[in-house]
Amino acid sequence: MANKPGAVAGARIVGERYMRMKRRQNPEGRMPLMEHLRELRNRVVKIAVAILAGAIVGWTFYDRIWEFMQQPFCRAVGHCETGVTGRYLAFFGVLDPFYFKLKIAIFAGAILASPLWLYQIWAFIAPGLYHREKRWTYTFLGAAIPLFGLGCFFAYLAMDRGLRFLMSMAAPGTATLYTADTYLGYWLAMIIGFGLCFEVPLFLVMLNLARIVTHERFRKLRRIIIFLVFVFAGIASPSPDPLTMLMLGGVVVALVEVAEVVIYLNDKRYARLHPDPYAGLADDELSPIEVPVSQAQGAGADSSLNLRP
Repeated sequence: MANKPGAVAGARIVGERYMRMKRRQNPEGRMPLMEHLRELRNRVVKIAVAILAGAIVGWTFYDRIWEFMQQPFCRAVGHCETGVTGRYLAFFGVLDPFYFKLKIAIFAGAILASPLWLYQIWAFIAPGLYHREKRWTYTFLGAAIPLFGLGCFFAYLAMDRGLRFLMSMAAPGTATLYTADTYLGYWLAMIIGFGLCFEVPLFLVMLNLARIVTHERFRKLRRIIIFLVFVFAGIASPSPDPLTMLMLGGVVVALVEVAEVVIYLNDKRYARLHPDPYAGLADDELSPIEVPVSQAQGAGADSSLNLRP
């Protein structure tokens, strides 16, 4: 027992020497192509297992999940009632109920397992990133996920309005049967469309950090950006009433204004850290030319020449 601490310390020293040797052999942490492919295969297998486990849970709670997803349709038709034309979702194939339940289970499984498969994707990409890039990735993921969730929430609230409009397009004297599969496609399109619309402010901030969009350029294009936001909001929400478009577009425009404040502050910080060497020069004034010492001595001049008109 007395030698146990010494043995642990010796093992730690051996481990540190081994890691230093590995770093000397491969200082950049590079891996052969086959090692990358094996790691990618292992990550994909883990993602598939996680989604499969989540799908089993989704299959178990299928009735509750589908009841939640069906609520916008029931609000659009007044209330769901089996046997009344236009007030229920139908299946036309023998295997359609099974395939539909499988789709719902996989969709629910992907959502439930999202922390696991997001981590697997991150664990595969992170070794190739610098510390600063990892920090920005954490920041953007921490902002993107809540924004997408907020968009999904507004999509769920506005979904029944779009359904009412689409149902009103039926010709007079016709009976319309709505299939569960087409409703699921509409449901997913609304969720994804609204979610991506709420990512627009974050996308603008990313362009600013990449120095593609500055605050000066953003200020000039503000009207066009707001117009495009409302156009996208009108496309994402098929309802013709202005309330739905204003609900989506107004919230996104408010987020765009927040993004403008972030862009303005970031430009101020960038200007402070990287001052413009030509700032303060008059229009008819030449900028100073820095000449290397060796050239200046060879020409019999000073170490730097300031050319003035």
